[in-house]
Amino acid sequence: MKELKDQELLSYYLKNHQIESIFNDKLMPHLILYSFDQGELICSQGDSPQYLYFLVKGKLKIYTTSVDGRTLILSFKKPVEVIGDIEYVRGTDFLNTAEAVSSVHMIGVHHQWLKKYGKDFSPLLQFLLEIITEKFYIKSNSLSFNLMHPVEVRLASYLLSVSFDESDSLLEDQLSSASLKDVANFIGTSYRHMNRVIQQFCKDGLVERKDGFILIKDREGLVSLSGHSIYE
Repeated sequence: MKELKDQELLSYYLKNHQIESIFNDKLMPHLILYSFDQGELICSQGDSPQYLYFLVKGKLKIYTTSVDGRTLILSFKKPVEVIGDIEYVRGTDFLNTAEAVSSVHMIGVHHQWLKKYGKDFSPLLQFLLEIITEKFYIKSNSLSFNLMHPVEVRLASYLLSVSFDESDSLLEDQLSSASLKDVANFIGTSYRHMNRVIQQFCKDGLVERKDGFILIKDREGLVSLSGHSIYE
């Protein structure tokens, strides 16, 4: 994590994502722009939060880890999104881990300033309410998607979600084969069944297995198969 002391870029993100109005004049001086590299953690499950983060560039992966070390990916997030909103409202530790899938820029606000200047500011509270309810809506929609669509559609949608970010050309169109068991858990199928689907995708020219990675060969074909990316 690096602090970007670029007031012009911070102002651009606030205006571009139309979130300038959710911060009052007293909060504005306490907004900090941070940069995270691909693979870097924004927060870890069980940690005590100090900042509320606003995702303004890049893509995040949200996942949870069981006591035996197994991970389950829950969702992917693109701008504009908030990390730590539920924890801030409830005053609890982080429920999940957030990891940068691409290079990421986030605006951070320390809890001490939020509690001092933002707890009664209705535009900010309304924005947080909308973000939190949207998360519940997406979660419900994702559960329905897993129940109502075949594995082929779910896997195509997942590949589109995890492997590509239009805001960052450095993010390669590939997926590590080592994470396939986590993928199977995420889309609600068995590891064996998903491997069969991947083999069929290879035969159809949609993807290719190479050097421990799954490379996307036909993006438009995956888009046509999935319809849209439900996991974002």
